[in-house]
Amino acid sequence: MPSKRSVAQQAAKISKSSKIPAALHSSRGVKTWKEAVDWLRIRGIEDIECITPDLAGVPRGKMMPTSKFTSNTSLALPSAIYRHTISGEYPDETDQFRYDSRDSDIKLMPDLSTLSVVPWETDPTAQVICDIVGSQGEQISYTPRNVLKRVVDLYRQKGWKPVVAPEIEFYLVAQNDDPDYPLRPPKGRSGRSILGGQGYSIAGINEFDELIDDIYHFSEKQGLEIDTLIHEEGPAQLEINLRHGDPIELADQVFLFKRTIREAALKHGIYATFMAKPMQGQPGSAMHIHQSVVEINTGRNLFSNVDGSPSKEFFSFIGGMQHYVPRTLAMMAPYVNSYRRLTPDMSAPVNTAWGYDNRTTAFRIPVSDAAARRIENRLPSSDANPYLALAASLGCGYLGIVEGLEPTPPTEDTANEGEIDLPRGLLEAVSLLESAPSLADVFTPEFIAIYAGVKRGEFETFMQVISPWEREFLLLNV
Repeated sequence: MPSKRSVAQQAAKISKSSKIPAALHSSRGVKTWKEAVDWLRIRGIEDIECITPDLAGVPRGKMMPTSKFTSNTSLALPSAIYRHTISGEYPDETDQFRYDSRDSDIKLMPDLSTLSVVPWETDPTAQVICDIVGSQGEQISYTPRNVLKRVVDLYRQKGWKPVVAPEIEFYLVAQNDDPDYPLRPPKGRSGRSILGGQGYSIAGINEFDELIDDIYHFSEKQGLEIDTLIHEEGPAQLEINLRHGDPIELADQVFLFKRTIREAALKHGIYATFMAKPMQGQPGSAMHIHQSVVEINTGRNLFSNVDGSPSKEFFSFIGGMQHYVPRTLAMMAPYVNSYRRLTPDMSAPVNTAWGYDNRTTAFRIPVSDAAARRIENRLPSSDANPYLALAASLGCGYLGIVEGLEPTPPTEDTANEGEIDLPRGLLEAVSLLESAPSLADVFTPEFIAIYAGVKRGEFETFMQVISPWEREFLLLNV
């Protein structure tokens, strides 16, 4: 049996060959099935993972030999995978939340522009992100990638194209196989657990130099572009910023980055977690979204007038965010734990205020020139499905523009120390999502019904757990 060569060795061989078409040198994506066959062959890829995000953003799919993938095989999954909770349970049906009575197949349709290697595998392995269609090729409205595609298409119909740049925060934590015990920071290269208060600390990053090197190495092999990496305020809390671009491409990158970072951490014997609030008393983890809109024909930033001043669309986008984001918060803060992050005095917004270069507001306007004018949505947490968080944020801004909504005056002062004017928990957020007819037009009634049913099921599962707080204060006092 021939010896197996690493992906790195294959890449080196490819780079030295002048006879291979330029398209096949790409670390990420091809245009045709013919190119895919050649791309896989010249890298010696033996297995391929066909993956797609479920409602939680968890990769689901099938793994198969490369020969099967390239032989026009039909790839199917049961539709029920989009109706189970994060804990793998299936909620009871309601008037709106229903199961397919036949649990019929849905089909994986590989998007060849996402083809890349899986660099942490020992055998040469590739991965491809798939769209979901019905058994007859019909569109499925409730899958996350399709939800985002629908929102992007609403912009396209107006002659616009949204541009986004996500920032993803996460914690590195010591391995913990007992959920009854709190998480704690891992030990770095110094042999000591890193403390909090290390915002932008280079020494804090250097504690995990080898792990970060692996993150960069894995990302490069997959064609993922990291803009910057910093240490955040929490102990062993890091943030990765991605370059701005197309919303679907950036959602794909966040989807793969989460997997990449977890794999790199496991290689070093620690966990990476994207929980919104993994440690009591420490800052939560966000997925801030920078967003702007350009005209497709001219490339002009829709948020700026010709003279460089803010446009009416800019203010209407903010107005849409203020009005609709509380109603879509369940898509940006999808779990009970998410709302533990949105508390006063913890470096997270608790409002719908906006302001110029004001990080205490929900919607911050960074300092920029007219061409780069953008709006940063600081509400989404890093536990959110990136496709759904981007769809929600862009959908709110879209409705603001088409409905001509006006924002409040910008906030000059600290805005995250007062009362909370957002949904305070998951059930309230889900009810608000169901209550706005305009959102059903943007996301489809079917998606909202399925998503709301799953979220209510997750809440009921959570309510079965008795917390340490209850044992501490209710056991002997009530």
